[in-house]
Amino acid sequence: MTDTATLPDTPRAYVRVTGSLSRRMIVIASAWIMVLLAGGGFLLDRVLTSAISTSFDDQIGFLLNTMLVTAEIGPEGEVRFSRELADQRFLEPNSGLYYQVSGAGYETFPSRSLWDRTLRVTGSKADVEPRLYNSTEFPGEKLRVIERDVRLPGSPVRWRFQVAASRAPLDEQILVLRRILVRSFVLLGFGLIVMVALQTLYGLRPLRTVRLQIQRMRAGKSTRVEGDMPAEIAPMVEELNGLIAHNERQAEEARRHAGNLAHALKTPLTVIMNAAAAGQADLSATVIREARTMRRQVDHHLARARAVGRRGSAHSRAAVWPSVEAVERAVARLYPNARIDVDGAKDLHAHIERQDLDEILGNLVENAAKYGGGSVFVTVRAEAGFVELMVEDDGAGIPEADRIRIFDRGVRLDSGKPGTGLGLAIVRDVAEIYEGTVSLEESEDLGGLLVRLRLPLAT
Repeated sequence: MTDTATLPDTPRAYVRVTGSLSRRMIVIASAWIMVLLAGGGFLLDRVLTSAISTSFDDQIGFLLNTMLVTAEIGPEGEVRFSRELADQRFLEPNSGLYYQVSGAGYETFPSRSLWDRTLRVTGSKADVEPRLYNSTEFPGEKLRVIERDVRLPGSPVRWRFQVAASRAPLDEQILVLRRILVRSFVLLGFGLIVMVALQTLYGLRPLRTVRLQIQRMRAGKSTRVEGDMPAEIAPMVEELNGLIAHNERQAEEARRHAGNLAHALKTPLTVIMNAAAAGQADLSATVIREARTMRRQVDHHLARARAVGRRGSAHSRAAVWPSVEAVERAVARLYPNARIDVDGAKDLHAHIERQDLDEILGNLVENAAKYGGGSVFVTVRAEAGFVELMVEDDGAGIPEADRIRIFDRGVRLDSGKPGTGLGLAIVRDVAEIYEGTVSLEESEDLGGLLVRLRLPLAT
């Protein structure tokens, strides 16, 4: 891993830190885990506690049924058992398991384990089903009681059979169960949170790698973000590398334009200096001629530099038809004798800044009006992912042999009319900056020149 100690500090002047992404993910996941575990633990506790309580009730219910099966009426109308109950706890005093049979007009028949105590009997009930309830009638001992009122054969008395068991074993089992559940769920929650933390730190590791690579780029140790990246990070890295390459191209173009401009201005300045040093009689004419040359060069490079700078906007988008209409109105005022007609799609947008579109359209339409025979026709249409603008005139046209040379800076085929010879050169350069093209053809309808400009279509 890259040693971060050798890298410059990350600038934070333009970044407002709103917290750790890792901490957010861990906190949210931990909170959700705790909610799920608490809910699941509560439900599991209810289910298991109910199962243990039901099992406990079934046991004392079985003892009650055994009493009912073995019960019979004695010679004096009392209740007795045909055989002793199998559970020895009924014979041990205060054992925690008791029974009692009671009926109106007869002495209570208790188990030996009750010793000198009796179970509370609350009013006669004709319950067909056994009744279960908790009782605190014995000090220091909570009871679980099941009772049922029945009439035994041969007896007019309604007898109440009761079985009571201490809740201590049941409560102890529930306490042990809850202790195990709490420990298990705490351990499970801790393990899940640790797993989430590790997963988050490992999952966000590529972002830290990207940050370190960007620091290396800023320190001049690399030029791209390199290395294998996950599928979710790779597109971002590709876009970042594309942005870096785009900025490098812009910087290189700026350096090249500066060098070209310096080279282009060097020759006229040398001519002026030599003429001045030699004291030539036509110095003023020489200065004017060379100044015009320098102005053409400056205008050309400024136009190209503006287009390159505006191209950096990812949202470059211009409506084509309003630009065509604006140029048509402007050129019509300059050349009132020229007839300019426009036709085509009115809802197209091109990937270009409006200023640049106006400039290149202005050059094309003005050239058609200036050098044509008086008729100019502009057509707008969509063609294979491009906006295609065709500017036709009825002039003499340009010979095929000169159609490439005319794009060079300063080249003019008709020197009898004013101009700098930079119009088509600027159109070509600006179009290429926006990944478009411009070509010269012969107009089949008007017979003059057809300029076909293609710019990327903005959907």
